[in-house]
Amino acid sequence: MATTIETDLKEVLGDIQKELKEIRHDLSDLKLNQSRMEEKLSGQINLLEEKMSGQINVLDEKVTGFGKRLENQEFTNRGILIALILSLIAGAAKLFGLIPTT
Repeated sequence: MATTIETDLKEVLGDIQKELKEIRHDLSDLKLNQSRMEEKLSGQINLLEEKMSGQINVLDEKVTGFGKRLENQEFTNRGILIALILSLIAGAAKLFGLIPTT
């Protein structure tokens, strides 16, 4: 039981070449899509970096503003503390008769 298959070698090579052309076409499409995705991703990364840089600058300005407000608050608190200490000293001096009453 022997079967004989007869095909023209030219037809087989033509089919193989046709398949290779399709594979090359698909491969070039894949490369093109990959380069487009890389460009898009690169643009998104740059946009994200710019956005983060802007947010960092805003936070830095806020921290600087807080620092200035704290300096003002410390100055005010120091003044109040000095006034309180001086009043206590004056009250104690008056209580012990160091300052004459008029």
